[in-house]
Amino acid sequence: MITYLEFEKPVAAIEAKIAELRAAAGDDGAVDITKELVRLEKKSADLLASTYASLTPWQKTQVARHPARPHFKDYVAHCFSDFLPLGGDRNYGDDEAIMGGLATLDGRKVVLIGHEKGSDTESRIRHNFGMGKPEGYRKAIRLMELADRFGLPVVTLVDTSGAFPGIEAEERGQAEAIARSTEACLALGVPMVAAIVGEGGSGGAVALASAERVLMFEHAVYSVISPEGCASILWRTAEKAPQAAEAMRMTAQELLSLGVIDRIVPEPKGGAQRDPVAAATALGQAIGEELDALAGHKPEVLRRRREERFLAIGSNL
Repeated sequence: MITYLEFEKPVAAIEAKIAELRAAAGDDGAVDITKELVRLEKKSADLLASTYASLTPWQKTQVARHPARPHFKDYVAHCFSDFLPLGGDRNYGDDEAIMGGLATLDGRKVVLIGHEKGSDTESRIRHNFGMGKPEGYRKAIRLMELADRFGLPVVTLVDTSGAFPGIEAEERGQAEAIARSTEACLALGVPMVAAIVGEGGSGGAVALASAERVLMFEHAVYSVISPEGCASILWRTAEKAPQAAEAMRMTAQELLSLGVIDRIVPEPKGGAQRDPVAAATALGQAIGEELDALAGHKPEVLRRRREERFLAIGSNL
């Protein structure tokens, strides 16, 4: 069953009519509904396409948070193969908000790391809604060091509203873990490709996205703070979140023009949640092309390019 967002209600109304028409026709074929179905389906498809072609930043934020949007495990299932999960930071425990391990992408051996939000209430609680704790970022550091040691490229899938802000996370060194993870990304001597697949929120996202090539899904968002958080600071109310989203320039299209990201990955019509397999296929192809372009470069070249890339962010404002 499709979950419709507020701005998708006109599409929902047409698709409800299509479902009613099919139910009323029955299985006996006594009434020919073919022409009407074709008309309504075309109308629905055209409306869906026009709606998604003109989304506001706030609407894109809603799409990036869609409950049915694919997450890390979905991309592992549809895009990668031979995934061997590796857990624990060898210090405190295993954080299920950040997952990682060895994987294969179309014959390329990689170390894969990413945020997992969960798909239902039970799994969302288990994965802490994708909000990583210090042990999660330290696990990511361990996996990046492993990749460097064995000469394997690193691929990260970023999808988090931000690192977990709880007291216990602060007690275990959350800020340091995020900083060390960012440092580990920048120090890698192997190719690194990061993809913002949903939300990219604050330092919790940057800690896994400090790569020499940063990809972003067409309807994903990437920002230093959530629109609600920004609105609460500036206007003392989260109701101004749509205005904050406009001002923050957090969409893939704006971030590409600013040089924050390097490539936009198209999504299926109506967002990745409408066709997770097609979305994963497009993402896998894009990541593979970037890895091929980076292959063969010496470690010092990769590090220099990564450093220059991030020092240049904001220079064209």
